[in-house]
Amino acid sequence: MYPWGDERRYNSYSGYFRRTFGSRIQKLSVNAGFSCPNRDGTLSYGGCTFCSNEAFTPSYCRPVKSVRQQLQEGIEFHRNRYRQADRYLAYFQSFSNTYAPLDRLKTVFAEAFELPEVAGIIVGTRPDCIDGRKLDYLAELAQRYYVTIEYGIESCYDKTLQEINRGHDFDCALRAVEATAARGIPVGAHFILGLPGETRAMMQDQVGRINALPLTTVKFHQLQIFKGTRMAEMYREHPADFQFFEVDEYIDFVIDLLERIRPDLVLERFASEAPPRYQAGPTWGLIRNEQLWSRFECRLRERDTFQGALFR
Repeated sequence: MYPWGDERRYNSYSGYFRRTFGSRIQKLSVNAGFSCPNRDGTLSYGGCTFCSNEAFTPSYCRPVKSVRQQLQEGIEFHRNRYRQADRYLAYFQSFSNTYAPLDRLKTVFAEAFELPEVAGIIVGTRPDCIDGRKLDYLAELAQRYYVTIEYGIESCYDKTLQEINRGHDFDCALRAVEATAARGIPVGAHFILGLPGETRAMMQDQVGRINALPLTTVKFHQLQIFKGTRMAEMYREHPADFQFFEVDEYIDFVIDLLERIRPDLVLERFASEAPPRYQAGPTWGLIRNEQLWSRFECRLRERDTFQGALFR
């Protein structure tokens, strides 16, 4: 038995929800039609160099449909496929889901709770799209429902953030995470491993800064190049500037990080998949997330190690 209370060698997202809700719960992605200051000209146009929202958005998530309709269709899909979950979390995933006036946020999020099966919301956003009034509202909502804010941080290095056209620095992310956690709201963060210009030593050195953040959950994704992005153009023009992991090499690298990650931090995701039609760079073929998790857990057993094994 590990410190998080089960036999898995890492602090799993499913285990976290079992502890929180006492049963299985399913996330449902929602596209509420928000934009992004990196796309509408407030900061920049075109978004971050790596961004392809379409590559990660389920087919039922279209802003022409109401939040309620998207959730109803998602519930029906998952009931037919899994038949295990009877409670759901609305995952406001597409673009920056606090990038709107507070009154609009209240209307959009309230619509999710019109469905009795919805137990809470996960709000994906940017660190520079949050403020005290929005956090106070979400903290009030969290007294009645489960609420998490998930920030795209991507890197702890300001030079990298500048080169991927992120539009904010790491201090901005630090302030947002601390202000959110101070209100008692669980905080998630997303990081990309393999961004141009970052060595593997640099990626490993980020672990100390991640451990110091008051996070509840963390996501890691391997770098992927998507059609139609500025990064795809950069890759075509200067492919030597990019270094990619082979799948088994990546799994070992993430385990190296995991050994140094504090035990209470929940590992929500360590890799991602996207349909081949969106890919413009090297891929791992048709391997699915469940296969990646299986290989990840097998490798943890082979190495006889676990999350936090080297954490001090």
